Amino acid sequence: MTTQQEQLLTTQQEQPKTSQQRQARLFHELHIKGTPLLLVNIWDAGNTAIVESAGARAIATGSWSVAAAHGYGDNEELPLDLVIANIERIKRQTDLPLTIDVECGYGASPQEVAATIRRVIAAGAVGINMEDQKMGENRLYSIQQQCERIAAARQAADEADVSLFINARTDIFLQMDSSLPKSSRREAIEEVLQRAEAYAKAGASGLFVPGLSDLSLIETVCARSELPVNIMVTDHESSVQELAALGVSRISYGPRPYQEAMSRLRQLASSIFQQT
Repeated sequence: MTTQQEQLLTTQQEQPKTSQQRQARLFHELHIKGTPLLLVNIWDAGNTAIVESAGARAIATGSWSVAAAHGYGDNEELPLDLVIANIERIKRQTDLPLTIDVECGYGASPQEVAATIRRVIAAGAVGINMEDQKMGENRLYSIQQQCERIAAARQAADEADVSLFINARTDIFLQMDSSLPKSSRREAIEEVLQRAEAYAKAGASGLFVPGLSDLSLIETVCARSELPVNIMVTDHESSVQELAALGVSRISYGPRPYQEAMSRLRQLASSIFQQT
């Protein structure tokens, strides 16, 4: 075999073999520091089509919105079977990469997390958000516990031959009292970075820090984390340009799209009913 043939064979072996593998690779490539991937979080197949037609490069669900649209509360009240069915409907609607918020992984043990991830991948997703807060409790898994859960998710993805983007969410800032002094928040950043380093070694692909809105602290995380950083914008406090300049790789909007859509629906309904 010639050198050229060997290079061609190597290239062919490195190429994704299926549509899902190609979508997974693309989704990883879309996370660029300073040129963030914008994810307008959706909740069903119908608004997937709307967001895609507006120019989305990938599709992301938000657990709060998906649960509310099904008549459930957040925090894994929505049965996993309905989560999976929703993924399947969304994938019938789009060929864009799809990432799913699986909350805590629908299980405390690594084995339960792996079982969830196998179902999520089989339904067509190429990315997940998975948080480190214990479901129903106001405390986090230890770093070791969460690393074991992330490693189980990574192993399940490897066994499925899909390069799943695991967006490791840490809820440190969601649990903090917003009135605490900035010095306390800076101390919390050190814990965020400690977790980020450990999560990366366990197989995480990205770092998600909801509740973090201080621009100087966001810049610190982006500068020091080896993982691409995801910031959630729930109001109009930060622009895409501001966050991009800080080194953010991904911006998501959580429940905000659902809340604004429902507010508009309420206004429309009220205006109609008031005519009678």
